[in-house]
Amino acid sequence: MSETYIGAIDQGTTSSRFIVFDRAGDIVSVAQQEHEQIYPQPGWVEHDAAEIWRNTEAMIAKALQQKGLKPSDLAAVGITNQRETTVVWDRKTGQPVCNALVWQDTRVDSLARDYARDGGADRFRATTGLPLASYFSGLKLQWVLDNTPGLRARAEAGEIAFGTIDSWMVWNLTGGAEHLTDVTNASRTQLMNLETLDWDEGMLAAFKIPRAVLPRIVPSSQVYAEATGVLAGTKIAGILGDQQAALVGQVCFAPGEAKITYGTGCFMLMHTGTEAVQSTAGLLTTVAYQFGDAAPCYALEGSVAISGALIQWLRDNLGLIKTSPEIEDLAKTVDDNGDVYIVPAFSGLYAPYWRDDARGIIAGLTRYARAGHFARAALEAVAYQTRDVVEAMEKDSGIALKELRADGGMVGNQLLMQFQADILNLPVVRPEVAETTALGAAYAAGLAVGVWKDPKDLAANWKASQRWEPQMSEDKRAGLYKSWKKAVGRSFDWVV
Repeated sequence: MSETYIGAIDQGTTSSRFIVFDRAGDIVSVAQQEHEQIYPQPGWVEHDAAEIWRNTEAMIAKALQQKGLKPSDLAAVGITNQRETTVVWDRKTGQPVCNALVWQDTRVDSLARDYARDGGADRFRATTGLPLASYFSGLKLQWVLDNTPGLRARAEAGEIAFGTIDSWMVWNLTGGAEHLTDVTNASRTQLMNLETLDWDEGMLAAFKIPRAVLPRIVPSSQVYAEATGVLAGTKIAGILGDQQAALVGQVCFAPGEAKITYGTGCFMLMHTGTEAVQSTAGLLTTVAYQFGDAAPCYALEGSVAISGALIQWLRDNLGLIKTSPEIEDLAKTVDDNGDVYIVPAFSGLYAPYWRDDARGIIAGLTRYARAGHFARAALEAVAYQTRDVVEAMEKDSGIALKELRADGGMVGNQLLMQFQADILNLPVVRPEVAETTALGAAYAAGLAVGVWKDPKDLAANWKASQRWEPQMSEDKRAGLYKSWKKAVGRSFDWVV
């Protein structure tokens, strides 16, 4: 075919997708399938990694078939993925030894607290950029090794492989020939040294992780291998954790540029350049991307555990709506939140609080409150949590944001986007291509094979689709945010 196409595997928390893009960054074909969310105990969240791979294979075939494409029509394929989710598998059989521990899983809370007693929650921050928390992969891996009979000995003998979902994808795409991860995903394990971009021996010793289980760390944009099976012959050439992929998809290549992605959780990244900025305000220091042999770029990140998942909870657990998009119409049945605030600390609070003792609350209830107020409070909770992160980010970086580039599943919600602009007192901008996570993975792969020359070439593709300007008075903004902060404080110390 004369057209140039790039494929992107987008393996997320709730579904797996395969998207084909053209050189302009426009979507040519897409196929998507959800996978099961497994909750064995309160606070435990698991996925079946084998199901995820089967779904991914099926979606690749379906998306190609839709447009009559063959693997040979793709110049390369990139991968983006839910990041801290931990997969452990048998190197010989290629089968997972247990369900994957999802990034939301909190079973290692007590383990994180045990480590924090000696040196505090930030004892490893200088090395890894991360606080001690159940969020990251390293402690999840330790838990699997310690709680699966005989597994630690097998791991030390080199029989077992660990990886985040990107490693699992590459392993299966190459028939087990390649065991690797990129710097962005490695930086979320709490096992990688941010300066050397290699596994840190001190962290491996502290977390009791045998090096034999770990994948090789590679740049985010490079030709790693050729795929077999459903993508036979296609170059695997780009890997980015989902939030870093969205940063690339939003072409935030200059220090101070920031994006936010509204998905199951809510994640904001600010590009900080080639120097890692350590946070004093509860944010994460992470690798933004590394293109080929160029120096890595870093970012500050604010991670909110529950955003779109709160809407799913109103749908699935409370039955207030039948489909997620109905939340906006329900919220519009009232003029304001009726002084109702929802703090969705279902698995604790992430940035900038890092309180694993917090739990979700609904505050300000009166007999006046009805379903519309719950819907509005849920949407507003997403925006309030974003402001918490923005304030911390501006404090750490010393940079005042000029605008916030937004993407993800919730950017179609006009009420939320306007309230986000209002509560931030900043413009919020949505790009023409909302699928920036998959696009970022495609960009990384395309750069590696010369479809695009450099980041400037990518920036020429970016166009704004819609812009929301703040309209709220300062008095109202301050009053709403003050009440939100009061509600957040009420959620603390629930778990003792």
